[in-house]
Amino acid sequence: MTLQVPTDRDRDDLALLTECVRLAADNVASGGGPFGALVARDGEVLAVGVNQVTPTLDPTAHAEVVAIRAACRRIGDFRLTGCVLVTSCEPCPLCLAAALWARVDRVLYAADRHDAAEAGFDDLAFYRLFETPRDRWSVRVEQLACAGRTDPFTAWLERPDRVEY
Repeated sequence: MTLQVPTDRDRDDLALLTECVRLAADNVASGGGPFGALVARDGEVLAVGVNQVTPTLDPTAHAEVVAIRAACRRIGDFRLTGCVLVTSCEPCPLCLAAALWARVDRVLYAADRHDAAEAGFDDLAFYRLFETPRDRWSVRVEQLACAGRTDPFTAWLERPDRVEY
């Protein structure tokens, strides 16, 4: 068996993960949820976030989303190309989608969806839900025929000054 020698990147990744776990634990001590995240680029931490769902009454205020929003504001762009999203736990579908929309290069996490489920969080259930046909969901998701439903897209495509994302 050959031992893998940790690279500088491995050491840097571990330091960032350790910081996210610390952020999450500190957030719990402050009355918040057990999640912490950060966005880094070229070894520099651009922004950090902790779960703020209950204090802000915002179901989208997950640590990853908070960190992504702050990083985008900091660099003045909605794209985080060249960045890594580091988080104390595997991103839920909401946070993973936010990372994809932000165009991060990589997502790195410590605990996983199973760990979150054991602590009472819905991450695993939501991942399973997305594997289930929509007609079997408890929440109805329906399309209704509507005149002009594609008009906003036509208008978008006609704008020469549109910013692609």
